[in-house]
Amino acid sequence: MIAPELRCEKRDDIMMQRVRLLTLGIALLAGATSVPLEAANKEHLQMMAELRILQQQTQVLQAHLTALTEALKTVSARLEEQAGADRKAFADQKLIAGGMATDLRVVREKVDENNVRLASLSQEVDAVRVAQATTPPAAAPTPPVDPAAAAQNPPATPPPTTPANPAAALSNPGVSPQRLFETARADYYAGQWPLAIQGFETYIKTFPKSDLADDAQYYIGETYYSSGRFREAVAAYDLVRKNYPSSNTLPDTYYRRGLALNSLGQIPEARESFDFVVKNYPDSDAGRLAKQALDRLSRSGK
Repeated sequence: MIAPELRCEKRDDIMMQRVRLLTLGIALLAGATSVPLEAANKEHLQMMAELRILQQQTQVLQAHLTALTEALKTVSARLEEQAGADRKAFADQKLIAGGMATDLRVVREKVDENNVRLASLSQEVDAVRVAQATTPPAAAPTPPVDPAAAAQNPPATPPPTTPANPAAALSNPGVSPQRLFETARADYYAGQWPLAIQGFETYIKTFPKSDLADDAQYYIGETYYSSGRFREAVAAYDLVRKNYPSSNTLPDTYYRRGLALNSLGQIPEARESFDFVVKNYPDSDAGRLAKQALDRLSRSGK
């Protein structure tokens, strides 16, 4: 048997070994946990430092962005101010140009009016000269006639009378061109178709170079059209196209020609005449009317 003293000593040794082992385990455990904690702490500190750097950079970028925004506002304000000044200057220039165009148009109208007057005066002077050159010499004085002898021997021919036809009277070369034209046009408006046609034809023959010669030819076509003589109207309108290619009546001439052709049933030719007006004179009254005529033909299936 083991003595009680030895047993106590052995038990104490075992206890001491256990304490040492426990102490060693605790030390090892503490060493094992301290390394990850220290590494995690370093990583956390590094992230915080990077976060602070990013915050500083963000603040700097925000300051730059604010400066750029202010600069853009300033530039936009200046551009808007300059655009306003340019718009005002453009409006002023447009107003000045419009005034100049109006003044130029008035001047041109006055010049054209003066040219017409000069041409009319020149034609009247020429007509007076022709009348003077063609005036027959004064007749010799007629000897007194015995009334009794005159009663027994009446004259073979009756005395001359004033022509009953006004257009025939206007064929006198001494008549004013304006008066001749206005007389023929008055007959047209009064529905005196034969007199109007004769008057306009007389005007063209007497004053072929007049500025109103193309108008006279156009009115001949209008007279035929108004009287229902559509073939003669087309022929008269064609003479305007042929003899007066720069006439100011061309838009109306082509439009009225199209109407006459349409009345004759010549639809393709009518369309061609209407198309000419629409393409060459789209902004004129005749151009708008021609477009409406084409629309009517299209709706009717012609």
